[in-house]
Amino acid sequence: MLTPAPPTQPADAVPSRPRLRVPADGPLLLHSCCAPCSGEVMEALLAAGIEYTIFFYNPNIHPEKEYLLRKEENIRFAEQHSVPFVDADYDTPNWFARVRGLEREPERGARCAACFDMRFERTALYAHEHGFPVIASSLGISRWKDMNQINGSGARAAARYASLTWWDYNWRKGGGAQRMIEISKREQFYQQEYCGCVYSFRDTNRHRAAQGRPPIKIGVKFYGRDAG
Repeated sequence: MLTPAPPTQPADAVPSRPRLRVPADGPLLLHSCCAPCSGEVMEALLAAGIEYTIFFYNPNIHPEKEYLLRKEENIRFAEQHSVPFVDADYDTPNWFARVRGLEREPERGARCAACFDMRFERTALYAHEHGFPVIASSLGISRWKDMNQINGSGARAAARYASLTWWDYNWRKGGGAQRMIEISKREQFYQQEYCGCVYSFRDTNRHRAAQGRPPIKIGVKFYGRDAG
């Protein structure tokens, strides 16, 4: 008697999440850039039973209307899952001082490295002051980011404190990047159309103009909805 073969998975099926293991004992401080990027990361951590807190420190985001949209969406999702949320300062003058002279750098260039350094240094300081032994970021799940650049900045920030570890987990693997989009559509997150800073806003609009596309409209595009 023949044993029926198990059903085949659809070609586009999302793999199950890998088993997560934090590289040090204790709670994780997760730097979050926005709800779409952190949605899968947050749900993966919850599924693994990992205790964590969101740290929202993104003074690069411009203009303030865009910053508030991204932050409020992240707060909404954190509250939905009862995840602690730390709302750090929107100290844009310090950010502009940090990237001065790098205004013409391309995406993934020296300006982005300086931006990551600043945000992760602040994350590491908070972790050190509040007893978190591990830090990580949701930034790396985006295919628009350079994973090596992010991990380099994270490792440098954590190295400032002997008791702190940077978790360089690749959140894109195991279907993470696909689940990120699915969660964003399910939650109808605000869909930002540029990295975040005034220079990426400038360069994205220049690219759109060269393609004959209209400039970015802030606050109108959401996953799973019409742009309006």
